[in-house]
Amino acid sequence: MSQIEAAAPPRGFTRLLALSAALGVPVSVAAFLFLVVLHEVTHLVWEVLPDAWGLPDVPWWWPLPWLLLAGVGAGVAIRFLPGHGGHVPVDGLSMGVVPASFVPGILLAAVAGLPLGVVLGPEAPLLAVGAALAVVLVRPWDASLGDPGRQVLAVAGSAAALSAIFGNPLVGAVFVIEAAGLSGLSGAKLTRVVLPCLLASGIGALVFTGMGSWTGLEIASLALPDVDGPVRPDLADVLWTVPVAVVVAVGVRLVHRLGAAVARRAAARPFAAAVTGALVVGVCASAYALVTGRSPMEVALSGQDLLAPLAADPAAWGAGALVALLVLKGVAYGVSLGTLRGGPIFPAVLLGAAAGVLVAGLPGFGVVPALAAGMAAATAATLPFPVSSAVLVVMLLGTSAPAMAPVVLLAVVVGYVTEHHVLRPRREAAEVTPR
Repeated sequence: MSQIEAAAPPRGFTRLLALSAALGVPVSVAAFLFLVVLHEVTHLVWEVLPDAWGLPDVPWWWPLPWLLLAGVGAGVAIRFLPGHGGHVPVDGLSMGVVPASFVPGILLAAVAGLPLGVVLGPEAPLLAVGAALAVVLVRPWDASLGDPGRQVLAVAGSAAALSAIFGNPLVGAVFVIEAAGLSGLSGAKLTRVVLPCLLASGIGALVFTGMGSWTGLEIASLALPDVDGPVRPDLADVLWTVPVAVVVAVGVRLVHRLGAAVARRAAARPFAAAVTGALVVGVCASAYALVTGRSPMEVALSGQDLLAPLAADPAAWGAGALVALLVLKGVAYGVSLGTLRGGPIFPAVLLGAAAGVLVAGLPGFGVVPALAAGMAAATAATLPFPVSSAVLVVMLLGTSAPAMAPVVLLAVVVGYVTEHHVLRPRREAAEVTPR
C-alpha cells in the first residue's frame, strides 16, 4: 500500500466515515457478484461439464483446453486493455487508487483465468475492483475530498471487497492496518485511515451474509473445517516448527524466483507469455493426474477448495502424492505469478498446508501443529505483513487456534525473517554485484 502517502485531514473526518459506511454496501454487492461468477464458472467447468459428458471423474487431459482458453483471455487483457489486467502478482498485493478504466481488463483477466485453472487467488482483483468502484462512487464529492481523502476511500473500498474472502472481515482490516503502518503512518494519521476501513469491512461482511442468505448463491472463501488438535503444543511441536518454517520459506523463495524470472521474460511479449504460462499450468495439472491417479484440480485452481479436505483427512494423501503436489503446483504457481493475473495468498496457504501434512510424520510432530506451522510460514514468506499472516492462519484454525497460536507465531517469525531478511537481501545483493 505504498500509494498511501498521507492520511485524511481531521476536517470532515465524520463525513469521510459516513462515505466509507455508504461505500461498504455497493462495493460489497459488486464483490459478492464477482465472487459468485467465479464460483459458478468454476463449478460449471470442473464439475457440471465432466458429469454432463458422462465422465466419471475429471480426466487428466481436462485442464489443457480450458487453460489454453484462460491464457488467451488473460493475454488479451494484459496486452490490449488499459491497466494490463492488474499488477503482476509476483510483485505482491497493491492497495490504493485504481482508475476506473482499468476495471474491464482486471475483470477479464480474473474471470478468464481464475475459474479455468490459473493457480492464483481472487484477492488481488477484489482489491482493485473495490478501490476503483469506491473512487467512482465518490466523484460527486471529489473536489472537496482531495487526494488523501480519495486514497483513504479507495483503501476502504478494498477492505469492504475483502471482507468475506478470508472467512472473517477482521483479516482484511488487519491487512489494511499493517499496510498503512508500513507506509509510514502512525498515531492519529493511522487512526484516520484505519477507522474508515474497519467500518467498510464490517458493513461489507454484513452485506455478504445478507446477500448469501437472500439469494441462496454461494461464494468461495478461505476456510478450514474444525480440526481436532491437541490441547497444547508439546516441546517436539515447538522444536520442529523452526526447521520446518525455514524449509517452507526457502521453498517459497524458489517459487518467487521462478515467478520473477518468468515475469522479466513476459514483459516483452505479454500475450504469448500468458498463453504459454497457462499451458504450463495445464501440463503440470495433467502430469500430476497421470503420476498420482488423483484429480488434476488439485494442481489447477487457487487451492482454496482443496484446503478443507486436506486438513480434514490428511491420511488420504500419500507421501508421493504430497511431493508431486508440492512440486507441480509450486511450478504452476510460480509461472502464474509471473505471466498471469490474480492474488498470491491462496496458493501459498495451500502449499504450506501440504508441506505441513507431509512432515507431520516426523517424530513427535502432530498433524495439526505441522499444518499450522506450514501455513503460517508460507503466508509470512509470501507477504510483507507478518501480523496479518498470523491473524489469517489463527482464524483459519478455528477451535484449535488458542492451542496452536504459539506455533503459528513462531512459524510466522521464522518464515518472515528467513524470506525477507535472509534470502531476499542475499538474492538482491547477488543481482547488483558486478561480475
